[in-house]
Amino acid sequence: MLVISFSILKVIFNLCLAVLTIVTLLISIAYFTLAERKIIASVQRRSGPNIVGFWGLLQPLADGLKLVIKEIIIPNFANKVLFIFAPFLTLFLSFSGWAVIPHSLDSYIVDLNMSLLYVLVISALGVYGIFLAGWASNSKYAVLGGLRSVSQMISYEVSISLIIVPILVLSGSLNLIDIVFVQIKSVWFVFPLCPLAIIFFISILAETNRSPFDLPEAESELVAGYNVEYSSIIFALFFLGEYGNILLMSALFVIFFLGGSDFFGLESELIFSLKITLLVFLFIFVRANLPRYRFDQLMILGWKIFLPLTLGFIFLITGFLIGVNGLIVKQFYLTV
Repeated sequence: MLVISFSILKVIFNLCLAVLTIVTLLISIAYFTLAERKIIASVQRRSGPNIVGFWGLLQPLADGLKLVIKEIIIPNFANKVLFIFAPFLTLFLSFSGWAVIPHSLDSYIVDLNMSLLYVLVISALGVYGIFLAGWASNSKYAVLGGLRSVSQMISYEVSISLIIVPILVLSGSLNLIDIVFVQIKSVWFVFPLCPLAIIFFISILAETNRSPFDLPEAESELVAGYNVEYSSIIFALFFLGEYGNILLMSALFVIFFLGGSDFFGLESELIFSLKITLLVFLFIFVRANLPRYRFDQLMILGWKIFLPLTLGFIFLITGFLIGVNGLIVKQFYLTV
């Protein structure tokens, strides 16, 4: 009976932690949008939102309320079931990835032995929500935006997957908690893998369809891309999913290269949150300063530049580690 009671309590605790994580994510996304508008306004010498609430702090809530009370409009020739299902799928996958993200060494919802593979699978499945939205809308602009997004996300998932290989080699584990633990005990991977960290950051910009790689939503060409036919709350679901993915990718960057929740011996969830905030600022800063790439330039960057570079780093790092291990083994036998 005690074992059953303990199991039930553990399930209830995990459910409460999951609900708390979702609520925290929703609040973070809301004020992420406010920070984005404020920072871009500052770059462009404007004031940004400053009417609703003190310093515009209630503006995200007003925007959310406006989207909720608007009418849901579904095109006559759209596939209605898939049209409505696509934003729910995108939001669900965006939030599902957070189940295995360690906020600290002892704060997480689920501890999977191969949590890194879980995150990669969730990220890959995100393509389906966007493509279904473009196809189900039955609009040429939406279809073109969906196709662009699929090709872009698949191209840069290759780079992201290859960048993760040296991290696996150095950490010796597919568990995100172990990857953080290895960096705490040795050194943050951003120092030995600095070029890969830069490539990873650029790749997650493309993976999340952010500027300067926001080609699936190019207003000058595709009006608004795959979500051109969406309105009201179902548009808000896409919006939440997109910004949730940005926060998830920022969290992965922090775990892979910045030691997770560690800061030179100190380890807490607050440090983890501050590092994610720094990455979010970089996302916004890039959007405020860089122009949009052409689509052919985006593909060339992914396949002809990032792919050879990441493959080269895999051979370099694995060869270096094999050489070092060989010298250690040889020295051991000589000593014996």
